[in-house]
Amino acid sequence: MPISPNFTSVLSKDWEINFTQCTPNGYLKYTDLCNLLQLTAAAHSEVGGISFTDMQEFDQAWVLSRMRVEITELPKWQDVVTVKTWINSLENSRSVRALEMYVNGKKIVGSETYWAVFNTKARRPEALALPYEHFELFPEKRATTEGFSKININHEKEAVFEKTVYLSDLDIVNHVNNVKYLEWCLDHVDPRRIIKQEVKSFEMNFMKELSLQDNVVIHESEDDDHTTATFSITKDDKTCFALELHWK
Repeated sequence: MPISPNFTSVLSKDWEINFTQCTPNGYLKYTDLCNLLQLTAAAHSEVGGISFTDMQEFDQAWVLSRMRVEITELPKWQDVVTVKTWINSLENSRSVRALEMYVNGKKIVGSETYWAVFNTKARRPEALALPYEHFELFPEKRATTEGFSKININHEKEAVFEKTVYLSDLDIVNHVNNVKYLEWCLDHVDPRRIIKQEVKSFEMNFMKELSLQDNVVIHESEDDDHTTATFSITKDDKTCFALELHWK
């Protein structure tokens, strides 16, 4: 699609929280929070002419490599949230995108995301084939207090679950969707901590893609003061994904 006449380098989009996106306490699931952030990023790429449809002409797609989310509070059922997004940096095959979520003008979530251009046939990163110079970049305008980082993995961690990748885990790029990794790990968190909204922030590193029928192992470890929990997902003893949860 061509660049929209309504294109702006900072996009704001409203979403109403529906009941399918909520936990039993009526507040937004952490997984659906990530979905809304990703959908807003996709909407911005669409009006800017670098959407999945545009990129597929060159067998390309954006894939998420790292993500940090900082949460003050979660929206609840029937809240209308505004998600704002802009790009901090964009060059060759990599981009850093910022996102913020607001309710009634109050910022409740900030996120920093790191994306790579991925060739969906060759299954490897490559330079973006589309023009992007019309995007104004905002390197100093940050959405989080801390940037994303490389998660340190404890290799003596406990294996908590084994899983086979099913069709329902895959997305349009034909690999496990980034939110699925988070969902698999959160299923092994004490549900009381989720219901009480005790997650202050979390970070995700995506290292290797997973495909249909892959067999994986989910591992968990917690630091001594119980303020941080770390999960990793391995295939054939190689780490594909890491998640770090920080508790309030």
